[in-house]
Amino acid sequence: MHHKDTNWKILSLLPIFLILVCLTLIPLVNIFYNSFFDIRWNDGGYVYKFIGFQHYIELPHNKFYLPGLKNTVTLSMITVLFQMIFGFCIALGISKIKTGKSFFTSLFLLPILLPPIVIGSIWRLMYGFDFGIFNYLLSFAGVYPLDWLGDSSLAFISVVILDIWHWTPFVVLLLLAGLESLPTDVYEAGRVDGTNAWSEIIHLTIPLMIPTIIVTIVFRFILTFKIFDEIYLLTKGGPGTSTEVISFSIYEAFFSADNVGLGSVMSVVSLFVVSLIIIIMLNITRRVNKYAEQD
Repeated sequence: MHHKDTNWKILSLLPIFLILVCLTLIPLVNIFYNSFFDIRWNDGGYVYKFIGFQHYIELPHNKFYLPGLKNTVTLSMITVLFQMIFGFCIALGISKIKTGKSFFTSLFLLPILLPPIVIGSIWRLMYGFDFGIFNYLLSFAGVYPLDWLGDSSLAFISVVILDIWHWTPFVVLLLLAGLESLPTDVYEAGRVDGTNAWSEIIHLTIPLMIPTIIVTIVFRFILTFKIFDEIYLLTKGGPGTSTEVISFSIYEAFFSADNVGLGSVMSVVSLFVVSLIIIIMLNITRRVNKYAEQD
């Protein structure tokens, strides 16, 4: 009887497994397979030529991918840092509100509810040289209009500002959920011991929130590697390669250069980098949780 129940459970999970294979495993295997070929469109169809690891060897010399990887990692580090700082402060403030908490939470969630194409269009207008709101505000300080999207340094800063504005609410949402799940008895014991508000944050809230903070950082790093729409609408990776990111490099390889093999290699390497980051962060989370349990 027990054996039959086990078989039934396995059979009931089979459809889920097949869906997972179709949606995840098959596309990954296909991309990995294509990375060993030079695939070109010729006479109404794709022509496959096996080249082994040639694309992998040539990838470090690609004029788009390495700048894209560098910009993506830099963008991730800067935006995630500021998003975690701003997000934690906002989430902490909202958690202290007694009335109207739902209203303020909904207000801060508006940026992540807007479609990326709408966000990119709005911010492109805001960064406009002649009629953009940023240059309009700077004019009151006597500052000459800045070419936000035409200057290489300013273009990257512009993308950073947009990403911080766009995804800080996501960080707020995750951290707020973590704050509201913290045990109240710990804070009550701290107040009995005479802990003030600042010490409560430093010695109680932040240590208890470390697992949630790490998970949030992992999510944000992954999502930063997926940024595309805003870049495409704002700068198209320019000027030069100043705002080139991995997703845009992959897009150019597949659709602009029509090089399926190179695009597949970029996808495989990007997947490896993201997976490595996830493994490292999850390992840190496990160590932190183990340390917390020992204390």
